[in-house]
Amino acid sequence: MSRLVALAGVALAGTLLSPAPSYADPGPGGGPSPTACPASVADVADCWTGQDANGAFYAIAVPHEWNGDLVVHSHGGPDLDDPTDASRSLDDLDRWSVMAREGYAWVGSAYRRGGFGTRMAVADTESARLAFEAAFGAPGRTFAHGQSWGGDVAAKLVEVHPTTYDGVLLTNGVLAGASRGYDYRVDLRVVYQYYCSNHPRPSEPQYPLWQGLRADSTMTSTGLRARLQECTGIESAPADRTPLQQRNLDDILAVTKVPERTLSSHLSFATFTFRDIVHDRLGGRNPFSNLGVRYSGSHDDRALNRGVERFVADPGARRDLMWDSDLTGAVSIPTLDLHAIDDPTAFVEHESAYRATRAGAGTADDLVQVFTAESEHSSLSNSGYAAAMHALDTWVATGEKPTPASVAASCPAYDAVYASGCFLDPAFTPSSYDSRVNARPLGRHWPTTPAWLERVWSHVPGIGIAPWARRLRSTSGSPGGAASWSPRRRWRTPSRHRRASG
Repeated sequence: MSRLVALAGVALAGTLLSPAPSYADPGPGGGPSPTACPASVADVADCWTGQDANGAFYAIAVPHEWNGDLVVHSHGGPDLDDPTDASRSLDDLDRWSVMAREGYAWVGSAYRRGGFGTRMAVADTESARLAFEAAFGAPGRTFAHGQSWGGDVAAKLVEVHPTTYDGVLLTNGVLAGASRGYDYRVDLRVVYQYYCSNHPRPSEPQYPLWQGLRADSTMTSTGLRARLQECTGIESAPADRTPLQQRNLDDILAVTKVPERTLSSHLSFATFTFRDIVHDRLGGRNPFSNLGVRYSGSHDDRALNRGVERFVADPGARRDLMWDSDLTGAVSIPTLDLHAIDDPTAFVEHESAYRATRAGAGTADDLVQVFTAESEHSSLSNSGYAAAMHALDTWVATGEKPTPASVAASCPAYDAVYASGCFLDPAFTPSSYDSRVNARPLGRHWPTTPAWLERVWSHVPGIGIAPWARRLRSTSGSPGGAASWSPRRRWRTPSRHRRASG
């Protein structure tokens, strides 16, 4: 009976909080303007777009039968191109149309610029929530949601704003933070170069591989894929690969544990997004290290470990990246994670890292992790999303904590509506994070950044990465940062003390 009363109250709230018909002063810093909804929600909702005072575009959907609650969405990526309109947010609304179809209002930001920046994305996501409230009033309950890198953004969002959100849903999230969450891509970058020697080629300007790509390179994604094909024959049928190509591919996959079907996209991230992080966000400083890593799984591990490039992180750069995107686990609201077991991009072992982070922070009792036998990263079954969202909603409303089994048991009812399949596996438990990603020395403790350390760092002037449009390159044009080392040569002097390589 109490649940029915609560639902009746929500329905009444939805009636009282129905959207106003029009808005004045649309545009930067103003209110949202009506826009066409994606076809997937056009029959059940009205939509608006706007731009906040920082230049971030956002999109809003309010169902015709609004339940009074709001989902605040954080998108993944990060996209490297600067957004020019709200199309990214409308695309996200289309992908997660299930939220509006289930009666939730929805708002998502496209972020003010492209490129990496978790705290920037947090600020823009919170700004979009405030824009929603300014236009439509305060919702009954507010839920954060993020997928992929957006999972890191949403998890950081509820740490930064601990009293604003009632619950958080993280789906296929990158939850190990940037300081460890990208270590396997660091490994891919150096292992690939050891076997392929074409990124860069010996005839091209050389640079330390932690840069991803030199700042002034004109390489494109197409050009990178061509080099990957040249070395591994990945786009060819196995029978059409040379013996060397097949061995290179086998060694790279075995050592890095990256799935073949996403090898190209992971190498692209370790090239172009690393360049963005290093050059555009950290002023040419190196936040990555592979010193002490023992690579294994190749046809000749001894030769690989002798020849692979090694480097150590600049402590300031590493601190700034950790401050920006690592998670403290200081979350006291209901948190539900949904993750594909065979996610080829954000490996399911990210969930082990996040559980360890929450356990280390003493907040694991507020975390429920549910796994689904799916194999895609960018989207999951609508039936599974609906089951997870309503389990979280019920938890917040009643205090009744769900279990993986209860979420799985509720899914068929939603699948009767969405017919997208129920794949939830309540018995699955992921292996430890370091079973998938090579741990660095002293790199098995979680959280990487305890809440007390984050409070200390908050007083450091200028901490973090560039939140503005583009951080200027160093005036000398040199890459700067930490020393880089290879077993074939002595320690290099930091690049700020030597001639830039171009």
